[in-house]
Amino acid sequence: MKYLAAIALIFTVGLAAAGCASSPGGPSPAAYAAVQMPSYTPRAQEYRIRPGDQLDIKFFYNPELNEQVTVRPDGRISLQLVHEIIAAGLTPAKLTELLTKDYAPKLAKPEITVIVRSFVGQRVFVDGEVNRPGMLNLIAPMTVLQSLSEAGGVKDTAKRDQILIIRRYEKKPLVLTVNIKKVIDGTARDLSLLPNDIIYVPKSRIADVNLWVDQYIRKNIPINVGAGIFYNYPNNYH
Repeated sequence: MKYLAAIALIFTVGLAAAGCASSPGGPSPAAYAAVQMPSYTPRAQEYRIRPGDQLDIKFFYNPELNEQVTVRPDGRISLQLVHEIIAAGLTPAKLTELLTKDYAPKLAKPEITVIVRSFVGQRVFVDGEVNRPGMLNLIAPMTVLQSLSEAGGVKDTAKRDQILIIRRYEKKPLVLTVNIKKVIDGTARDLSLLPNDIIYVPKSRIADVNLWVDQYIRKNIPINVGAGIFYNYPNNYH
């Protein structure tokens, strides 16, 4: 009984300590106030071609000139009838405009279309309370919920109502939040990810309490086992 009373006393102190976490010195809800989703949604930026991308260059009136090319590490592509072109950093529309201009002296009707067949360098990063943190290839449209699924799902210790998405927007970091609990039950909209987004799943407060209990109670308080006492240390029986 003395041991049980000791456990109850320490557990009560632990809960009090957890309550202090909501004070200004701990990760209170106010600490997240500055990173709540803003009243606007950033407009997705138009894709810019990168080295390693595969491009289909199609000529409507001159199909014999159609080519599939890969953007070289120096950002250039080589095409028939024109010199090397710098494609990296341009949008498909801008490259189409540039090629149309370059082919105009050589073709009667240079109707050209640029299609990005495959992308490289498209990735997002998932970290925090997930089972498989790391990098995910963004080869198709992906939402926050889908990225968490690809990362093996969230742990029991995850704070599901405040998933953070760190995004670069107009050369500045922008932090958004998504409540996955509401996304799952259909009362909130999931967020589509952009290349290089970082999805961070914070730890819940109850997880901190459980860690405290495990470290300071279960591993240090002796517990009655049969006729003797078992101290929760490795290979230590009395």
